[in-house]
Amino acid sequence: MATRIGVDIGGTFTDLVYFDEETGRTVEGKVPTVPSAPEEGVARAVTEHVPANIIASAAYFLHGTTVGLNALLERRGAKVGLITTTGFRDVLEIRRGDRAEMYNLFWKQTVPLVPRRLRLEADGRMLGSGEEMTPLDRASVLAAYEILKAEKVDSIAVCLLNSYANSKHELEVERILRDAGFVGGISLSHKISGEYREYERTSTTVIDAFVRGRMSNYLRRLEGKLRELGFKGECLITRSGSGSMTFAEAEDRPFETIMSGPVGGAQGAGELAKMLDIDTLITADVGGTSFDTALILKGEPQVLFEGVIDNMPVQTPWVDVRSIGSGGGSIAHVDIGNLMRVGPQSAGAVPGPACYGKGGTVPTMTDAAAHLGMLGPGNLASGINLDFDQAKAALAPVADAIGQDVEATAAGVLRIASASMANAMREISVEQGLDPRKMTLLPFGGAGPLMATLLADELRMNRIVVPPMAGNFSAWGLLGADMVQSAARTRIMDFVGASVPAINEVLAGLFKTISERSDRSEEGAVKSARLDLRYKGQEHWLSVEVPYEGGSLAEDVGSIAERFRAEYRRAFGNTMNDAIEIVSVRATVRVPLPRREARFEHKPVASAESRSIDAYSFEKGARMPFRVVPRNSIDGGLKGPAIITEGTTTTYLDAEWTASIGNSGEMIMERGI
Repeated sequence: MATRIGVDIGGTFTDLVYFDEETGRTVEGKVPTVPSAPEEGVARAVTEHVPANIIASAAYFLHGTTVGLNALLERRGAKVGLITTTGFRDVLEIRRGDRAEMYNLFWKQTVPLVPRRLRLEADGRMLGSGEEMTPLDRASVLAAYEILKAEKVDSIAVCLLNSYANSKHELEVERILRDAGFVGGISLSHKISGEYREYERTSTTVIDAFVRGRMSNYLRRLEGKLRELGFKGECLITRSGSGSMTFAEAEDRPFETIMSGPVGGAQGAGELAKMLDIDTLITADVGGTSFDTALILKGEPQVLFEGVIDNMPVQTPWVDVRSIGSGGGSIAHVDIGNLMRVGPQSAGAVPGPACYGKGGTVPTMTDAAAHLGMLGPGNLASGINLDFDQAKAALAPVADAIGQDVEATAAGVLRIASASMANAMREISVEQGLDPRKMTLLPFGGAGPLMATLLADELRMNRIVVPPMAGNFSAWGLLGADMVQSAARTRIMDFVGASVPAINEVLAGLFKTISERSDRSEEGAVKSARLDLRYKGQEHWLSVEVPYEGGSLAEDVGSIAERFRAEYRRAFGNTMNDAIEIVSVRATVRVPLPRREARFEHKPVASAESRSIDAYSFEKGARMPFRVVPRNSIDGGLKGPAIITEGTTTTYLDAEWTASIGNSGEMIMERGI
């Protein structure tokens, strides 16, 4: 075990959880996010909620952040120049020649991160086999650099044709640029991604160049703040594909942290699913700004090997988390057709919902919940005491615009928001042939337990598990993030026994590449491998994990092929008799963090005199008395309706639902019969 601190930055709140190895205690805290300087919110969370002796003795600081993601979405990154092979200048705009929304006549393609005047060409050509067809022309590289220097670019992305097969030309371009005096960041595509597909690799390389400066500056500022507070341990940040990496590694490969924020919750859900022996779990992470959902099967989040941000592909392992702009701060408004909408615009942390009393005047989902009594007395984390009059006043203009009273309008806001969230959950489950009605719902985040029974109604689910520390669950999930590094290399060849030596050679090279990225000890490291396989003649592939021991594959080709066919049948409903080929080889090195005791004890404590409030019941369609019950006082079963309070979140238990506490401190909610 090792003492560790986890901090997750959300759009509205910054959540903290720390684990003290001496006492075995796990403690949580929550402070408002500082959008203009996120590291200030982190420092405040640590200062207010972690004793100085814990800060000094902690071995790890684990972090989840949306700094890189926000840089992309807000287009606030570096000024990037692109040097590519002659004839491929416009690959970012040509893309795949398809439309993200086929039947949307008003769909517009995402504007490339690099404008055309900064996309320049270099003469020279590598073949897909790795052979040099035409030598690199130094003069063309220097000519491109002169233009980029005059434009004062901050960083340069270099993506040359087939460089995944032979990196010689890209390395030459880097040397030429450095010799010419360029001191900014240079992102080389073969170091960013070893996979084929020129558009996807170019997009990934440009994204890396775009966020590199902002991410590096942020991580340095944050580490400086932590050192000032007395932290002496190792600083880690979560990767988009789960696991964590050091701040130094993240500065070198910032594109791997784009989805750092939502991953902590998925990791924690996987750990909890194993603890509680739940086969299929679907998460509902409702924060102040966004809603994230992930599918957990047999205790593991589902990992993809390419993500998409704002219609821009990123070639990196990627936990399949679906996000929409719907959260506690989502603004309710009336569109030009006089229909009420909720989100994606958010009141954020500043000024926040009207009921926070910080100057906000627009109606949000939190204001609707407050008016309906769903938040109980309204004493929230970070010392926020809700102003119910302000909530009603903010909702009134929308109510007038749609011709409804404030009560009906507030209920409509919650119904619209829950329908949007449920649609995202259907996409991630139904598209894989899984029925959400047979799953367990795991709500967390500041507003997850608040929305739990509404989401269950939308999806016809009957079982909900609210985890311990639900309001800070993503930060708790960070505490178990092992250090992970991965690499991939495209190598198209027949999947036959004669190819095994070549596969082993590629894997050896990948593990060497991973080792060279970091100076950390490999003691205790676990190596694993995957093969991307497809039937010959197909375009897309499925990734199959393969055992790797003693420097080689530890399973015969026939057995791996059978597992591929079984996975293909599960995904597509049939199989084929065609030959199988390899597309890419993947290697991963995992260095486990010292284990921590993940279980929570629930020792009921006597609460003060019971009280109740009038709140709206969606099951009954009217207000009725709801008991207000502290979570730590639940002993045995609790029948709804009730408002269940705890430090960082509030659970809304509607009529017809019951709640009880499980053996690991989880709260189990079930629909009554």
